Amino acid sequence: MCLGIPGQITQITNPEQKLALVDIGGVRRPVNIACIVDEEHPVDRCVGDWVLVHVGFAMNRIDEREAKLTLELLAEMAEVHEALEVP
Repeated sequence: MCLGIPGQITQITNPEQKLALVDIGGVRRPVNIACIVDEEHPVDRCVGDWVLVHVGFAMNRIDEREAKLTLELLAEMAEVHEALEVP
């Protein structure tokens, strides 16, 4: 099973190589955005986009509401996991 995590593109770091910084839960990570760039949505229009990130690649753009909902669910899962850990 693969896990994609929502993040928001905050900065384009290298337009030629299609690299950007993506904020994932307050942590900024370098991500390749080549999969989400096309003639209708060029690199310079990607800042602010919410994307689904998997192993350093933005796999597709997603709706902001969906992204925030997913982040909330992941946070809840982390809380449950912490509560269930046995010392």
